[in-house]
Amino acid sequence: MSEQPGRYGIVGSGWRSEFFLRLAEVMPSRFAVSGVVTRTAERGQAVEGRWGVPAYRSVDSLLAAGRPDFVVVSVPWEVAPVVTAELVAEGIPVLTETPPAPSVEGLRELWSAVGGSGLVQVAEQNPFLPSHAAQLAVIRGGALGEVGSVQLSSTHLYHAVSVIRMLLGVGMAPATVEAREFVAPLVDPMTREGWTGVGSVRSAVTTLATLDFGGRVGLYDFTDNQWHNPLRSSRIVVRGSHGELVDDRLVRLVDAVTAVESRLVRRQSGLGGNLEGFALDHLSLDGSVVYRNPFPGVRLSDEEIAIGSLLAGMTAWCRGAGEPPYPLDSACQDHLIALAISSSVLSGAAVETGSEVWSSAV
Repeated sequence: MSEQPGRYGIVGSGWRSEFFLRLAEVMPSRFAVSGVVTRTAERGQAVEGRWGVPAYRSVDSLLAAGRPDFVVVSVPWEVAPVVTAELVAEGIPVLTETPPAPSVEGLRELWSAVGGSGLVQVAEQNPFLPSHAAQLAVIRGGALGEVGSVQLSSTHLYHAVSVIRMLLGVGMAPATVEAREFVAPLVDPMTREGWTGVGSVRSAVTTLATLDFGGRVGLYDFTDNQWHNPLRSSRIVVRGSHGELVDDRLVRLVDAVTAVESRLVRRQSGLGGNLEGFALDHLSLDGSVVYRNPFPGVRLSDEEIAIGSLLAGMTAWCRGAGEPPYPLDSACQDHLIALAISSSVLSGAAVETGSEVWSSAV
């Protein structure tokens, strides 16, 4: 851990920005916010009152008050590339929200503008979720042999693609994408704002897509509002030559005549009579820890742990003490394939993704 907390500014004050603010609030020894750029003075006053950090109207004003380790760009898709380029021109490392640009052409233009700078990382937190990090550790440990397919139903488009690509290990490989939409009745009792109190049935769209990376295949399955709807669970299936991982259940071949079953076990403190405080401790497999919470004892959701892991990785990288947490080229590839899913739905035909300007980035 760095002796000094990671210090970052934030451009934008929407609901996603609050994750970055809260993590600094609950872990001041790890993170500190130098200031927030807001569009209006009224919003700036609200940020200052709630979070106790200074608010500014411009990036120039934020930087003039003191250079942070990096700046988080958390603004709408259309604006993010402009702000990112502005910060890169000042030599400031950037952690921009995903997707980094709204369209394929926008991704190409952004890469042409800032890709060569080596200053841009992207806040794609899903690969850092404890469950996915633990699953990746199992895969890299060789329990499944050669992984051939990943089926994911939990989050949408570029977020899902990032996890599928990571678990398959396909890097920048081109993909053949075939996608369809299906409509079915569904009660939708909860949104981001909470319980709606409405139990009526609506028509919900489910998108199914196959992502063929030349023999290794991802299956994407997402229903409208799946993140919040308690009637639709998350699931993942990773299939390899020597075994299969279904959520937390691992089946694998250990010799020519023996298949065994194991479980990924989550140790969560604060349950029952445990007085350690409510927090994730670790995930283990057959008695060996495969993932340990980097923020022990802090009451955080898995989503917050993942975002905190990005911030910690960003801090280490900016200080020359770690690898880049999620480079711009990876995020561009995620959204390229996500856009192909949407395009295939509209056309009813397969969509091929090819080599792009970021594909050979080192």
